[in-house]
Amino acid sequence: MQRTVLLVDDNPEIVELLRLFLEKEGLRVIEAYNGAQAWACIQQEPVDLAVLDIMMPELNGVQLLQLLRTEYKLPVILLSAKNQDSDKILGLRLGADDFISKPFNPLEVVARIHAMLRRTYDLNEPAALGQEPPAQSSIGELTLDHGDCVLYKSGREIPLTAIEYKLLSTFMNAPGRIFTKKQLFEQVWSEHYYEDANTIMVHISRLRDKVEEAPKQPVYIRTIRGLGYKFAKKDDFR
Repeated sequence: MQRTVLLVDDNPEIVELLRLFLEKEGLRVIEAYNGAQAWACIQQEPVDLAVLDIMMPELNGVQLLQLLRTEYKLPVILLSAKNQDSDKILGLRLGADDFISKPFNPLEVVARIHAMLRRTYDLNEPAALGQEPPAQSSIGELTLDHGDCVLYKSGREIPLTAIEYKLLSTFMNAPGRIFTKKQLFEQVWSEHYYEDANTIMVHISRLRDKVEEAPKQPVYIRTIRGLGYKFAKKDDFR
């Protein structure tokens, strides 16, 4: 299936450069030059992934990201000329799945787009022949539907991004197991761990905000000091 990527940047040269590289890789590209145009595009036709510049007129990348997350789960990669951790953390907290600083190597952007598409849309593929994943995973008040990639808490649907789903699925399919940051990164991001602890910490924090009653006193996603994280077991709620 040919995937569609939305490129949004107020610099036409950047859009044209990335479009040429992406189309060479067999991807369909939609172009927009501000946030308002991008929002109209997303509402008019299916988009599999969006690449958003942060600094744009009319509706900037952060505002567009917040708007997107009210209705859509598609993966989002942010572009920014700012190379500060605070910008990266803000973007991830608001629902971005990845962050790339300008100036960038277009080959790296293409590689990250392919990786994001692969891990987002291959989630329902069986891990191995003859090993069907469970239809649901239930622990405490949480039920994760693997068919629809949807989380329910006490019967109420909780929206998840693709990364949040993959992270929660990893935890709930192995309750009680301790995962190091390296193991989580390579399992969820499908890439070699590059010592970017902030990325994992931000996504864990966002996930706790959704599943925990008191995120600062987590019951489900527990920090194991010096080792990593583990998810609660069913027996913990009996």
